[in-house]
Amino acid sequence: MAGKFEYAQAEEIRDAFSRHGVRYLFLGKSGAILLGFPDTTQDADVFVEKSEANGRALAEALVELGFAIDAEQATDIRRGKDFVQLKNGPFDLDLIFAPDGIERFEDAWTRRVEVEGFSVCSLDDIIASKSATNRAKDRESLPRLIAFRDYWRRQQR
Repeated sequence: MAGKFEYAQAEEIRDAFSRHGVRYLFLGKSGAILLGFPDTTQDADVFVEKSEANGRALAEALVELGFAIDAEQATDIRRGKDFVQLKNGPFDLDLIFAPDGIERFEDAWTRRVEVEGFSVCSLDDIIASKSATNRAKDRESLPRLIAFRDYWRRQQR
């Protein structure tokens, strides 16, 4: 189902992942939007801790959310394939087990921002990831993300 990613969908992810004990962080533009970045995105990006137990919990949470996970996708999710793109559910979702620009989940976890029950990668990690992917659309949004990070930091003081 194509369309803009909505806050209600982020809440569904947060709640289902919480019920299943999935360790994850919102990443990318969806993460920045949850921190107040004024933009839209077509999908949610989640950085998922790579472990078999977490992968199993994630697959169960995705089925609960309404994703039609086939056997190959279930295997990819359980083993923590670097990138799994899901377009077979109520909204588009990118599962990222090894994001560019971020070395380890544990490091990103210690830098995370909690907002309204959402675990979100720090803006520095979001910017590092977007910089490392080096896609045209990411290069285009980087100056606005950096300006937003600087504004956000000032507001946190």
